[in-house]
Amino acid sequence: MVRFAELFPEERIVVSLTQVLSWAHILALLPLKDHLAREFYAEMCRVERWSVRTLRQKIGGMLFERTALSKNSEELIRRELTALRDDGRMSPELVFRDPYLLDFPGLSGAYSERDLETAILREMERFLLEPGSGFSFVARQKRMSIGRDDFNLDLLFYHRLLRRLVAIELKLEAFPPAHTGQMELYLRWLDKHERAPGEESPIDLILCAGADAEQVELLQLDEKSIRIAEYLTELPPVELLRERLRRAITVAREQAVLPSPGGGAA
Repeated sequence: MVRFAELFPEERIVVSLTQVLSWAHILALLPLKDHLAREFYAEMCRVERWSVRTLRQKIGGMLFERTALSKNSEELIRRELTALRDDGRMSPELVFRDPYLLDFPGLSGAYSERDLETAILREMERFLLEPGSGFSFVARQKRMSIGRDDFNLDLLFYHRLLRRLVAIELKLEAFPPAHTGQMELYLRWLDKHERAPGEESPIDLILCAGADAEQVELLQLDEKSIRIAEYLTELPPVELLRERLRRAITVAREQAVLPSPGGGAA
């Protein structure tokens, strides 16, 4: 309890957390050394009402390190968590992960994009738990008639907290930059024909075998509401994954503070 008082000194935060979290939840949070990770898990647990078992699984699966949020500066992370705590406002940085852990049965060895899609639908409950609560399944192979051509979107979801449609495309190979135009087309069609009044613009998630960081940076995909993430069908050793994520976070944060060509902050 002394440790709890040291790590959570603000009364308003304690009052907010203890309305939902049990003492067992608190005990699972106390060993975390990274204060930002601890605050992230506490707030997400409160908002999504995780059980103690789910909280431990999220921590063990390094959820914080896999979020887009963790790649940002400490100031931005704090701002996002404050908005979540005070206003209940969820951002894409809190929702999307990289990589996604899709260790489903039947995905070892050779498999096709359709096999991956089928496995996701078969293991729908597990897949929805991996991105986090709030996702609802809408359609598989969503047909879009644009001009004289028909297109099919692999998977379409809706996120209740983001209040927006989430289009998901599956790619077995590394992310091809030329694919960006097609995804922009899909998003504009969804925005025109499927977006309901009061919803935010649709966002796209491309799950692929890998992506070139410099290409993704130059394409400025975040500004186009397109997210790229790697998926893993076979989990690497925990220490290897942890080191890889820590290295990615360090590089991303260093790039965030590099001066821009004009002399200002990036």
